[in-house]
Amino acid sequence: MPSIDLIPMLNVMMAVLAFFVMLTTTLNNEQGVDIQLPNSNGEEESEPQENPVDSLIVELNSEGQIVLKEQVLTSEQLVGQMQTYLQQNDEGTVQLVADPQASYEKVVQLLGEMKAVGSDRVSLGIEGD
Repeated sequence: MPSIDLIPMLNVMMAVLAFFVMLTTTLNNEQGVDIQLPNSNGEEESEPQENPVDSLIVELNSEGQIVLKEQVLTSEQLVGQMQTYLQQNDEGTVQLVADPQASYEKVVQLLGEMKAVGSDRVSLGIEGD
């Protein structure tokens, strides 16, 4: 009765497994963000930022309302305010600060509408001033 030798088949399978492991580790392209962390001793930066640019802070509260300078606005009113601000301030930026309880869908939708008006001068802020 003929027998099947499993050792050569296992050698081939281990070689294929090793090939795929090596391939996946070399294809993993990690991307990083270049950030500057604050000093641990609490001192401010030695070089103060020249001409700090004020940002227009747009808040999105937990009820999904758009708040600008403590006034509740519609998205159409916000677009008008943003256009006026961006035309008057060449270096100005607009930040959207969303409440953690706000709907993620609403945040993304509002950020998309804001980007359509201000393109690269609109960002998602972490917390308001």
